[in-house]
Amino acid sequence: MYAIIVTGGKQYRVQQGEAVYVEKLSANAGDKVTFDQVVFVGGDSTKIGTPLVSGASVTGTVEKQGQEKKVVTFKYKAKKGQHTKVGHRQPYTKVVIDAINA
Repeated sequence: MYAIIVTGGKQYRVQQGEAVYVEKLSANAGDKVTFDQVVFVGGDSTKIGTPLVSGASVTGTVEKQGQEKKVVTFKYKAKKGQHTKVGHRQPYTKVVIDAINA
């Protein structure tokens, strides 16, 4: 059984026991989180939401908080001697999916 959830403005396909990297959540390692915005539940019986599946939820455990590798952006303007180097590390939360309740 799998589900498609919405968190952080993105959609993720999740299965039980799978680790998912989502946008940063305000939870500490070991905390339980519940995703109530379930768009689709697949498996033996398929449920499609309009836009969400009523009564469906996905629960998981926060494994860790972290940051991705640095993304470096370099901007410049030709013939002007103007250049800028900018770096950015996006924070994320690693969640292990415990159960899909449909």
